Amino acid sequence: MALRKLGKDPESPSGGSPTVYLDEETDTYLVQGWKVVDDGRLNQMDIPGHESVVEIPRRMVQFFLEVQGDRGADV
Repeated sequence: MALRKLGKDPESPSGGSPTVYLDEETDTYLVQGWKVVDDGRLNQMDIPGHESVVEIPRRMVQFFLEVQGDRGADV
């Protein structure tokens, strides 16, 4: 599996999270973020048992290739 790191949250105090990756073999994104554990929010979504939800700040959208015009650089 060839993961390409697209970007980390520039405002993260520790500099380690959240992070956006691209799996170049499956052409899918992997997102590292904060686990959503608030039942009030989770109950508003239809989440299958084999899936989970993570949260990232809006500023992270800049790292998705579609926003960058598919010119994303490795970080």
